[in-house]
Amino acid sequence: MKKILTVTLNPAVDKTYTTQSLMAGNVNRMRTVMKIAGGKGVNVAKILRQYGYPTAATGFLGGNDGRYIEEELLRRGAECRFVKTAGETRTNMNILADDGYVTEILEPGPVISAEERAEFLRQYDRLLEECGLVILSGSAAQGIEADIYAELIDRAAAASVPSYLDSSGESLKSGIRAKPYLIKPNQRELEYLMGRRFTTRAQIIESAQLFCQEGIAEVVVSMGNKGLLSVSKDSVLYARAEEVPCVNTVGCGDSVVAAYAMSHMAGETREQAIVRACAVSAANVTTAVSAEIPMETAEELMNKIIVEKIDPA
Repeated sequence: MKKILTVTLNPAVDKTYTTQSLMAGNVNRMRTVMKIAGGKGVNVAKILRQYGYPTAATGFLGGNDGRYIEEELLRRGAECRFVKTAGETRTNMNILADDGYVTEILEPGPVISAEERAEFLRQYDRLLEECGLVILSGSAAQGIEADIYAELIDRAAAASVPSYLDSSGESLKSGIRAKPYLIKPNQRELEYLMGRRFTTRAQIIESAQLFCQEGIAEVVVSMGNKGLLSVSKDSVLYARAEEVPCVNTVGCGDSVVAAYAMSHMAGETREQAIVRACAVSAANVTTAVSAEIPMETAEELMNKIIVEKIDPA
């Protein structure tokens, strides 16, 4: 089996705190703190390795935090081919309060130089020769133009490697123009692309189908605890996992992407893929450590998920 390539242009060390409640404008004392190697593509790579899939990870890393992320991926058996940067990899904060609120504080990350960008593209092209799927996840670091994902998708297509795109804002909008194989917006990101709010599931499906008509094979829309929609040009699937205790929602979208990548490489059907994605994502919320899946929980959930086929008309 060929490797899955994950690209993280702005990785982060995620510090997850727990507290009773978070009060703006006040002193907030945290109960516990955990340090986790993060960034969307890094999360995908961690999950893929947990399930034993050959994985290569690339992007930009710098400083002590960058070394920590690389060590964590190497410990899991991922191949690391990151470009080392002069700037320090960012640190993000994820605060879990007992009242159920999850607050994320995200640093901007280092500024990438022209030389670092050029070295990354050389590394990326070499990796495409070894990989069967590329996953482009998250935001781009400072100094990287918004259309970087479009360029990476074009390069992957030229190498006959399908690509998945999971980003937001202008990076997502420009990347879509290059027609990746699959995109995974959440509902809010899809609303941004369309410039309007959705009040019904039919509106979400109709909007996703527009991108399929433009050449994207599959649009997977994550809707939190309301489940997943998988939209292609000819069919629409919906699935939702049963309710589970929610501890931490960070990494759920990355769990969906990793699950779809595993199904792609295993040659599974779209029905099997959406079941796996629902189960892995739901299992992810049951633990405070994001992107470390309780695999027994995921397997139990898979056996209970029913896929609904929706008339695309």
